Amino acid sequence: MASGWRALRRRILTPSMKEANLSVRGFHVKDSAARSMLETIGETFLTGYAYAVEARHPEEAEERLEQLPWQFRGFAYEGAGMGFAVRDGLPFGGHHVSRFLQGKADDHVYMVYVGIGWAMARLPRFRWAKASAAATDPVLRWLVLDGYGFHQAYFHTDRYVHRQYREPDFPWPADGPARYASRAIDQGIGRAIWFVGGADPEMAADLIDAFDESRRADLYSGAGLAATYAGAADEAELRALRRRARNYSPQVAQGGVFAGAARFRAGLVTPHTTLAAGLLCGVTPEQASDLADTSRAEAEATSAEPSGPSGVPAYELWRRRIVSGLSNLETAP
Repeated sequence: MASGWRALRRRILTPSMKEANLSVRGFHVKDSAARSMLETIGETFLTGYAYAVEARHPEEAEERLEQLPWQFRGFAYEGAGMGFAVRDGLPFGGHHVSRFLQGKADDHVYMVYVGIGWAMARLPRFRWAKASAAATDPVLRWLVLDGYGFHQAYFHTDRYVHRQYREPDFPWPADGPARYASRAIDQGIGRAIWFVGGADPEMAADLIDAFDESRRADLYSGAGLAATYAGAADEAELRALRRRARNYSPQVAQGGVFAGAARFRAGLVTPHTTLAAGLLCGVTPEQASDLADTSRAEAEATSAEPSGPSGVPAYELWRRRIVSGLSNLETAP
């Protein structure tokens, strides 16, 4: 009976795999190889989500997640983060994400926090506090809004990408600073634009350049993260992304550092990770991880408060430190 209930819960709560098809989404198709890669990523995300939704406990989902192809496993952990956050946000939900992060999911903590943002996009706002209760890291919590922004751009593409909608007075996190929320959401929208544009750097850049100039730095940062972590682009295309970003190439590089660090921490570095980190950031994935760790420590030391001086979150100070660190590497003899 219990297994039947879990299967029913999966059928009710899990979207169809067709939702990952670029044709269903109306996204640009660059070529068959890129299409296959991006669709596999989406399907793996949904698989991880389904594992979490039907699992008796997080350890059961973890065991199944560890059997998935390693190069896509981070996306499955992201999906599982969403699934457990959805369950936490439902009545009598529990504390599934917190328990999940006590295991191997800690190696994928960036992705799990992003998954929480996906869950918030699917839940009523009065359930957000429960769904996001595990996002206790005062720096990484902004990745939740990255996930929220990705979801909105992926599933409501016309409104958030083509019509460049921006949500006013965003209510999360409750202790702010509220004005930074839209910037974190834009970082997620930029990450989604890499998928909307079919991993075509010219198409992605055209979409970003249609936004108001004040938003482009965060959008390009998200695109750089996706181009490094998700891939589906060759050397010439990665160079084209950096060229098209022009003055925002430091933000593309910062996003690339986040991606390289996330894959290195999880032990999921692929040849593409190394290629993209080198071309977009000028570092190896291991160096990206070291830079991310060092820059975070410096940002937290700069501000004893999560929101930083003058209302600037430590998360944003971290991003700025990464850009500064990359610049120092370029100028070093």
